[in-house]
Amino acid sequence: MFNYTPSPTLLTDRIILVTGAGDGIGRAAAKSFAAHGATVILLGRTIKKLEAVYDEIEQAGHPQAAIYPMNFEGAHPNDYENLANTLETEFGQLNGLLHNASLLGTLTPLEHYDIKQWYQVMQVNLNAPFLLTRACLGLMKRAQDASIVFTSSSVGRKARAYWGAYSVSKFATEGMMQILANEVEANTNIRVNTLNPGATRTAMRAAAYPGEDSMTLPSPEAIMPLYLYMMGPDSRQLNGQALNAQD
Repeated sequence: MFNYTPSPTLLTDRIILVTGAGDGIGRAAAKSFAAHGATVILLGRTIKKLEAVYDEIEQAGHPQAAIYPMNFEGAHPNDYENLANTLETEFGQLNGLLHNASLLGTLTPLEHYDIKQWYQVMQVNLNAPFLLTRACLGLMKRAQDASIVFTSSSVGRKARAYWGAYSVSKFATEGMMQILANEVEANTNIRVNTLNPGATRTAMRAAAYPGEDSMTLPSPEAIMPLYLYMMGPDSRQLNGQALNAQD
């Protein structure tokens, strides 16, 4: 596990957008960022789940979060521009962007992969992060330092049979990260990296490995040290790297 002890005020005055914030790793990240001083924008498709996270942050006495419902499967490019415009009006800048939302799809041979599901997985896992990043870059350039973190996977770094669209989308995410990291390195204060959470106790992991004892896996909260590090100033010089939350 990544060994890092953050200051309680690590993220004070930072504005951080978390996608897939209603459950699993996204929920844990949003709460952890807020606990360390950040104002968190909770983005997801299920309002009830986002409201639950919002309430937990509020009850803990952390900076007031914001909710922005969006379903990536049906979102239009203009929807991402509208989101960026809203953030500009409300906050003026953006310090962090955690691309956490993903679809697993089906574990099946490529020759049998459902075409509609292939498009859905690519829309959520690849197209949406591209469109959201593109829309938010202007806001992130205004920050003193800003961090974009794309969620990757071990099957996005070394292929594995039957992982289909999910694996392909994560390979593409790694490539997108490298391109963007090179583009922003010279003239901005933005850093761009990928983060592989590893085997974690989430609903997606349970769907992929139904016979696995989930209690043998670390909770989402247990892998938060690297997420905090990536969103705080201590990682300011880290750019273009493929990182792992677990050894």
